Amino acid sequence: MELLCRLLEISRSGYYAWKQAKPSLHTRKNQEITRRLVSLHTKYPALGLDSLYHMLHKEFGCSRKRVHGLMQRNGISSARRRAYCVTTNSEHAYKPAPNLLNRQFNASAPNTKWVGDITYIPTGEGWLYAAVVKDLCTKKVVGYAFSNHIDKILTISALKMAIHREHPGAGLIFHSDRGVQYASQAYRDVLAKYNIRQSMSRRGNPYDNAVAENFSAISNAS
Repeated sequence: MELLCRLLEISRSGYYAWKQAKPSLHTRKNQEITRRLVSLHTKYPALGLDSLYHMLHKEFGCSRKRVHGLMQRNGISSARRRAYCVTTNSEHAYKPAPNLLNRQFNASAPNTKWVGDITYIPTGEGWLYAAVVKDLCTKKVVGYAFSNHIDKILTISALKMAIHREHPGAGLIFHSDRGVQYASQAYRDVLAKYNIRQSMSRRGNPYDNAVAENFSAISNAS
């Protein structure tokens, strides 16, 4: 031990003080989070940063930045393969709504322009679909729903959440792609009930709904 201390140019008393010192509260918390992080990653290797963060935050109250740092420090990343899932089926008999939004992605007041889209999360048990509704003024997601089925019930659930949370006035524009989930009569009935004007992207123009599509792309990359 004396030889080791000389090589490291430290005193024996300093070495033993370091050895007997207890790790800080921050270090101990990191160790607890890391153990849980490794356990979750082993059980759900396909989960990315955001999914792991939300699970760990509920248990430890930790920040996203802290989880990200611990993942990097321990070489943990999503093991899922790049996958693609078609979420838009525009081949249907419903008449598309006009493009009222016309790529005007800013709004002067909340609850005057909403955009919607469907994204997907590959899991070990298949696809998990998420429908979101985003406000173009606040840039916040005001409604969402999850399901293992991609159908009108999914999109209607997200829309109803947004309506019940925000209580928008008449004349709100809701914009989406031409997918059958948005074009269905059931979906349009909900829009009509709350005096919401429907707007749809033109065929083959994903940039017409770029804000919502960009949110979906970020979600899939996390």
